[in-house]
Amino acid sequence: MPHQLCTFHVIKELTKGVLRAVASERARLAKSKPKLKRGRPSSKEKKARHLARKSKSIQQKIGDLFQDRFLFVKRRLTPSERKRLLHITRGLPHLRKLREIMEHIYALFDRRCHTPTALGKLKKLRQWVNRFTWIGDTLKKVFSPHLEKALTFLDDKLLPATSNAVERGNRRHRKMQKSVYRVRSQACLEGRIALDMLRESRAEGRSQTTQALHQARRGST
Repeated sequence: MPHQLCTFHVIKELTKGVLRAVASERARLAKSKPKLKRGRPSSKEKKARHLARKSKSIQQKIGDLFQDRFLFVKRRLTPSERKRLLHITRGLPHLRKLREIMEHIYALFDRRCHTPTALGKLKKLRQWVNRFTWIGDTLKKVFSPHLEKALTFLDDKLLPATSNAVERGNRRHRKMQKSVYRVRSQACLEGRIALDMLRESRAEGRSQTTQALHQARRGST
């Protein structure tokens, strides 16, 4: 069987490209801020006050794009998060296209379709990305042959993605299972049952002692 390429690595590279595109857009907005004079603009200078408001709105846009940059790469968005994404990308339709491309990328790895269907989706996605010349090298991983190799697991539901990181996680899981089952030996279980029975046998006396202590405390106060 050919080596199965881990899907997490492919998605990681694509999300990094989208985040770099958002960062470049923030840098472009920062350069477009108008240059202001030092100090607060005078109330008589309408143009200066207009430039100050414009600079403040651009800075707010930059802060929103940085604060909510995860919305561009998150797999599923809640209705409130989608509304927030539409708000921060107002006037920036190319960033909305990036989010649409990311949703199509996640749809490639949908278990409900087979490999030929996913390859057809990938072909349409590559044609779509080619039309957006402004993307440049942002999503060059879409044209990587590794993306096609990562889709081979769709035909078999019992074939998980394999990589060094996944195998390390599996080994940690098996090691934890061994440590848990070592603790649950017969002697340990018998000791726990005996301890529980002892606690239940002394429950009545313990409750009487607690009541006596509460009464003594109330009498002392």
